[in-house]
Amino acid sequence: MTADFSPPTFSELFRVFTRIGFTNFGGPAGQIALMHRELVDERRWLSEEDYLHALNFCHLLPGPEAQQLAAWIGWKFHGWRGGLAAGLLFVIPGALVILLLSALYAVAARLDWVAALFLGIKAAVLAIVVQALLRIAGRALDSTFKRALAVAAFIGLFLLDLPFPLIVLGAGALGMGVAAVKPGWLKLKPATEEPLGPRPWATSVKAVAVWLAVWAAPMAAGFAALGPDHVLWTIGSFFSQLAVVTFGGAYAVLAYMAQEAVQNYAWLSAGEMADGLGLAETTPGPLIMVTQFVGFLAAYRSPEPFTPFVAGLLGAGLTTWVTFAPCFLWIFAFAPWIDRLRHATRLKGGLSALTAAVVGVIANLSVWFALHVLFARVEEHDVGPLHLRQASTGAPRSSPRLPARWCLP
Repeated sequence: MTADFSPPTFSELFRVFTRIGFTNFGGPAGQIALMHRELVDERRWLSEEDYLHALNFCHLLPGPEAQQLAAWIGWKFHGWRGGLAAGLLFVIPGALVILLLSALYAVAARLDWVAALFLGIKAAVLAIVVQALLRIAGRALDSTFKRALAVAAFIGLFLLDLPFPLIVLGAGALGMGVAAVKPGWLKLKPATEEPLGPRPWATSVKAVAVWLAVWAAPMAAGFAALGPDHVLWTIGSFFSQLAVVTFGGAYAVLAYMAQEAVQNYAWLSAGEMADGLGLAETTPGPLIMVTQFVGFLAAYRSPEPFTPFVAGLLGAGLTTWVTFAPCFLWIFAFAPWIDRLRHATRLKGGLSALTAAVVGVIANLSVWFALHVLFARVEEHDVGPLHLRQASTGAPRSSPRLPARWCLP
């Protein structure tokens, strides 16, 4: 950082991120642009180069990159205290809003006027997801190899029903291998020498130990009090696993989360999942806050031994905890290494390939939402290795029916 850039005091950091927490609408792209304008253009806390390098670093980590970027900025200026303040202030306002809306939704979702309102939200969500797909594809797919990866990821998820973690981790590993032998396939620039300096192992080990304990504490308490068969343990386990494989941004993981929550756990319907995404899109905070909506409804509908609202509050709180506690673990453990990652060609290759695969993942999410928003009934069938969807209007027999159609896709 040059002399032209002035670091903030802790009170300045707290005040600015409080305002950002209440105004960070627009999903990851809008939030990253908001912080850039506030912190680079207007306040000059960071240089353009430092900001973009930190953003690329956050793309390497699982979890919401905008929230992790906020935590890294706080850590850079004021250590753990600054990282906690910036990261929490980025999340808490939106979390409170989503919690209130989730409770209202659980009570009022069956009312006709609410159903009509959310029908429009579902259509808007579909348009937002398709727009994200086109925007990311235009930026990420700048080589034949990347386009092939995107197509392969889509086929693997939508047609072959392969596990989401296998897709994203496999793409990252493949990218690291390709970067070592054919960097031109990924449009990577030649690397320069690694920066010198001591390796911060002690700091990273301490951060991992502390935040693993923080992450596990509510899960251990729930297991001791309720056992492994209670819905709260299932919620915590699922979203803890999700926190480890959420590479590629919120849109990438939404397809996996939505299909697991709807099809495997039956916590909510596909239409309700689209409603939750609509709420997260139109409120401040990371888009991944839709997980809180899912956790609230899952616990609300299986509340024993609690009342529905108490169970919903516990489900929402546990979901938010296990979603964001790992974000601080990644930041505090790996932020001291950020300068050493500046010229790590293989890591850049893994990220580049993963970003290309994310295009296929978001395409899968787009088609999945489109089927469940535009058709009343979607049936799934396995034909050999293929996983096919049959969509129909589901209109009453006395009404004209559109023919059922096989989606391949």
